[in-house]
Amino acid sequence: MSLSSHLQELQKKHETLSKKVEMAQRSPGHSNLEIGEMKKQKLKLKETIERMQMT
Repeated sequence: MSLSSHLQELQKKHETLSKKVEMAQRSPGHSNLEIGEMKKQKLKLKETIERMQMT
């Protein structure tokens, strides 16, 4: 897998997770802990993407 395709895949995952977080925040069935975990995953993806873009 090339660097650019891997980067695109990570960006898709980040975008999908972002949508899930938004939906979870609107839904009363999701706990703050669950939303917080999704946000942590999203942040890790963002940091990975930024590191990859710097190289």
